[in-house]
Amino acid sequence: MFRLLYRTQPQQAFFKGSFLVKCSCMNKSIRPIPPGKRLFDILFSLLVLVLLSPVILILALLLWVTQGWPVFFTQVRPGLDGRLFKLVKFRTMRAAFDANGKPLPDEQRITGLGHFMRRTSLDELPEFFNVLMGDMSVVGPRPLLVQYLERYSPEQARRHDVLPGVTGWAQVNGRNALTWDEKFKLDVWYVDHWSFGLDLRIILMTVAGLFKPQGISQPGHATMPEFMGNSPDSEKSNNSD
Repeated sequence: MFRLLYRTQPQQAFFKGSFLVKCSCMNKSIRPIPPGKRLFDILFSLLVLVLLSPVILILALLLWVTQGWPVFFTQVRPGLDGRLFKLVKFRTMRAAFDANGKPLPDEQRITGLGHFMRRTSLDELPEFFNVLMGDMSVVGPRPLLVQYLERYSPEQARRHDVLPGVTGWAQVNGRNALTWDEKFKLDVWYVDHWSFGLDLRIILMTVAGLFKPQGISQPGHATMPEFMGNSPDSEKSNNSD
């Protein structure tokens, strides 16, 4: 498990197909991470991982028995200033393909255990290792897909002015029931109004929300539809959260 939890080196660009795409959100105005916030992230993550270690081990065992190895889903995501890191979550979908070798829709691949973990947010527990590594914070905008970087407006790209989080202001104010525009506005609002008090409020709202899950997905989708940019293009599903 620990082999997966390495920190990637900061990168100034990423590859998309045969093109090298510069990250539009890279800038020199990124605010430094407050030492107190980093210390809180470390202590809180250690507490969660220690207290919930039996749950983590049981989930890993259940996934191994029902789906086999690997039990983790890993994917490169952009974090602070667009720097890439490897996000680690529990697997919630099985590998299933159609006759042409293409993955089946998410709705057909998500497992019963995976649905339960998504509903209770237990699939996010391994992300606290990302927090310990310094790639994420406990609270911040959710880390989304790499290809979204070139689709953001300059205002939306400001969500990368802070570390991504396990939970965030958008997650406690509608989660995946929100539109992308609504999510990004809440993310940027958090960037502009960050405080320790706000982080504690978000954590408490997150814990309260675990007992009454809402906004897990939009109607007809197992995952959040893909962000296609600031245009009227249709959305498609792509496991972005």
